[in-house]
Amino acid sequence: MERRIVQYRPNNAPPAWERVADEVRATISRAAPLTSHRARDLLTALTRLAVFADHQGLPADARRWLDPEMVEHFTTAGCTDVKKSCRANYRACLTAIRVAVYGPDLPGGRPVPLSASDPSEPYTGTQGADLWAWSGGQSTEELRQGLRLLLALGLGCGLDTSEVIPLRGPDVRVMDDGACVLAIRGKRTRLIVCARPYERTLAEASQRAGTSFLFRPNSFARGSNTVTDLVYRASRDPRVPRLVMGRCRATWLVERMNVPIKLPVLLAAAGLDSLHALSRLLPYLQGVAADEARTILRETP
Repeated sequence: MERRIVQYRPNNAPPAWERVADEVRATISRAAPLTSHRARDLLTALTRLAVFADHQGLPADARRWLDPEMVEHFTTAGCTDVKKSCRANYRACLTAIRVAVYGPDLPGGRPVPLSASDPSEPYTGTQGADLWAWSGGQSTEELRQGLRLLLALGLGCGLDTSEVIPLRGPDVRVMDDGACVLAIRGKRTRLIVCARPYERTLAEASQRAGTSFLFRPNSFARGSNTVTDLVYRASRDPRVPRLVMGRCRATWLVERMNVPIKLPVLLAAAGLDSLHALSRLLPYLQGVAADEARTILRETP
């Protein structure tokens, strides 16, 4: 069994596999599955979670991967290409790994029922503008500034939750022409030019933060719930969709794919090393008229 685990390699392994492989194999070995079929199920589930976590900028640490909140995020935002039953099976496997390796007392809660809706579906129509108006109508300045900064980082820069949390004021550089360039920390280190409508919000947030954290500079506990805690404190409006950073990032990606933008530029700006993450967004792209498509295909060298 041990040899089977050590030799495991997923089909069509993405580049991230090399960064997480050792930790995946070591964790499944500690879980000690009794049959080869069970080992394969656990390896598959943990590999998908590990690659997803790597794309979120998390280190190769199984304790971080198997945090209940991370598992819930993965089963909703990271499994949009599989059926609801498969997502439920992944979650069951990951829970079993967590219990086997770290014991039943690892902090967590009751999993919420899986929804068939896609939490990474892009916002459409006026939903982005609705969220902006909603954020400005909150009861405190902390909520107004925090929510609008999240929209600037999500809709304007394409960041996910894990990339927002470690940012600091000096990571924003305001150029002479007013453009804001944002330096992303972590494994997916890169520079992003903020979309013009959100430049002022980002620049003002950087000025307020100084050398402290960009988002919630007065909060020194930087946990995985740093973002969600602020969003859940905000008053809800049934006419406005919930603010979800995954949906903001998806919206940012789709808007740029519709421009269109050259793929190397988009992949670099998004911090992606393959096109796999973009495939789920294809249904949301704008169609092209037959005449326009004919011209593009004929005239492109």
